[in-house]
Amino acid sequence: MPASPGYKVLIVDDHHHNLYTLRTLIEKHLDAEVLEATCGRAAIDITLDQRDIDLIILDVQMPEMDGFQTASLLKLRKRTRDIPIIFLTAAFKSEEFQQRGFAVGAVDYLLKPIDDLLLINKISTYFRLIEKERNLNRILEQKVAERTAELEREKRYSERIITYMGEALLVLNPKGEIKFANPAACEMLDYRADDLIGMAIGDVFEEEADEEAGAFMGTWLEALIRTGALNKIDARFIARDGSRVPILFSRTALLDPDGQISDIICIAKNMSGYIRLPD
Repeated sequence: MPASPGYKVLIVDDHHHNLYTLRTLIEKHLDAEVLEATCGRAAIDITLDQRDIDLIILDVQMPEMDGFQTASLLKLRKRTRDIPIIFLTAAFKSEEFQQRGFAVGAVDYLLKPIDDLLLINKISTYFRLIEKERNLNRILEQKVAERTAELEREKRYSERIITYMGEALLVLNPKGEIKFANPAACEMLDYRADDLIGMAIGDVFEEEADEEAGAFMGTWLEALIRTGALNKIDARFIARDGSRVPILFSRTALLDPDGQISDIICIAKNMSGYIRLPD
């Protein structure tokens, strides 16, 4: 059964004729690239160089570093720990060795002489699982990309609204320091946005009750904690040149998951030119 192209198989055996037999069998029945290693160390080096190996067929009985040791080292590395390993052996046939093979991370433990049909079916099964995982990953990546694009569109839309809204928008931290100012606020106050960031709201704002001007932040916080918002009030912005700009002002608190104020949103409408009618 031909598999989808794009698979890469590493075969590891210290006997060249075994490598030749495996390569010939795989290339005859499957559409896959075959890499070869004659020892465990060479196999590890190949996996470090080749990032897209899909399957490893590993001989157990090899000199210096046997298949169990090789598999254990492969499972220690993040890049190679999830590559399926099929053990092949002619000598270590007991159940004890098979259990040891599974313990070090093998997905299959096959005995030599190789049953060609069984091996090809095994490899095909893992290729199908890999293809299924790839398809799921592609779907997930597509959904993530679509959601990211949607969030970016929403962000740009919100930014346009904030940029072009006629009212001044200031965002404060709980200490009353300015974190953000939109273009309308900068225009009303005659400051650049960078100059406003970090200033205290009291530097650019005063309420009509002058005697409360120095302590309004504490009053704000108490009221915001109780209600979450304050009704619109008549107040003044203090522009950079010291002139006063009459405004209609409102404040709303944003709470964090613990119920603490994280931000205070202030919106001001320029009331210059409006005639205030007596109550």
